[in-house]
Amino acid sequence: MNNNYLIAVVDDDENIRTLIEAYLHKENYRTVGLASAEDAWTLYRTSPPSMWVMDIMLPGMDGYELCRRIRNEGEVPIIMISAKDNEVDKILGLELGSDDYLVKPFSPRELVARIKRQLERWVRITNAEERAALNETASASSRIDIGELRLLLEERRAIWHGEEVDLTSKEFAMLKVLAEHPNRAFTRDELLTFVWGDDYFGSDRAVDHLIKRMRKKIEELPVESVWGHGYRMRTDRSET
Repeated sequence: MNNNYLIAVVDDDENIRTLIEAYLHKENYRTVGLASAEDAWTLYRTSPPSMWVMDIMLPGMDGYELCRRIRNEGEVPIIMISAKDNEVDKILGLELGSDDYLVKPFSPRELVARIKRQLERWVRITNAEERAALNETASASSRIDIGELRLLLEERRAIWHGEEVDLTSKEFAMLKVLAEHPNRAFTRDELLTFVWGDDYFGSDRAVDHLIKRMRKKIEELPVESVWGHGYRMRTDRSET
């Protein structure tokens, strides 16, 4: 049911906010309109919505920074809207973690269609993660140890040098893929498929940004770049 989802629309143009919300209401989505990134961040910290539609050019904090903050803490779907149609702006938005980017002026119907697609994709990924967790519970192996890194699969927890690290679901999924195949070099496209799903259509630079976030959270993380290829988790342990 669409009314199970609350969609936050962040744009300092009241007319655009009202138009987007009106089309979403026709599809029975619940909405909340916000004129600034600061108000949006307060909402995220108190009552996070199911999805975000945000403009880039906002007074005060811009949409890029808001997207970065939200993505550092969770994997809720984000669609950026902007009058900027430069490829660099689109790539930056995708690298910071947005799931889609739509240039103004746009068709409200197209936006609604993209919102539906992202929510459906989010539900599929969430359900897949739940199934994976159940399978891991039934498995004899519910833990991966790579050097000082320990992944508790059933609990979806990461331990580094004895200290728990707070990871998003995509960060944990990335670590799991790399740790399950130590010393194997994965291409960015392979990692996109494993972590984002085979229907992801954004830039493969999203992988670079995710790895960068992981390295900030885990110092000396043994994930190394493979020039012109992708990434691998380097260990002395051979793949079995």
